[in-house]
Amino acid sequence: MIRFAHPSDANQLVAIYQPYVEKTAITFDHVSPTVGQFQQRMQHIQAFYPYLVYEEEGRLLAYAYASHLNTRAAYAWSCEVSIYVDQHSRGKGIGRRLYQALERYLTAMGIINCNACIATSKIPSSYLPLASHMFHQKLGYHLVGTFHKAGYKLDQWFDITWMEKALSHHTRGQKPPRSIHEVLKDGKKD
Repeated sequence: MIRFAHPSDANQLVAIYQPYVEKTAITFDHVSPTVGQFQQRMQHIQAFYPYLVYEEEGRLLAYAYASHLNTRAAYAWSCEVSIYVDQHSRGKGIGRRLYQALERYLTAMGIINCNACIATSKIPSSYLPLASHMFHQKLGYHLVGTFHKAGYKLDQWFDITWMEKALSHHTRGQKPPRSIHEVLKDGKKD
């Protein structure tokens, strides 16, 4: 089941995130956040954007969220999307379903551009599987650029690539995006 994340989920979400921090270059965090720090991150994101979890039999298997691409006003229609799937739950379609739900909410909010920042390397690395790039490509994201040797972790330099997906058309007269809270409130009136 896909649902919105609660602060009480932070313990399970840290458990999903921690192996990515400690054993991969998928995230550029060097130290896993505490549960309290993770809750603060969640709260900051949830002030405007959706933060979703995938739950099965009371256990969280994945989470995905959107966040500000940049805080300057002209970026309001663009966001950065992130997803983390439990290491033992990958390859089951959970990530796809979670991202599709996230994109539906973002579309309802008036977000037009989704951007994903993905760590990459020209040199094969056991710390960096190619799954994220392929996952985003299958969901319609396109490569737009690379920042070379942008991050240093696990005694290696890694590039980051940006991939993007347009959720709707780029037209004039765009209304400002609404928060997820406004969208949900309006949805309850229908």
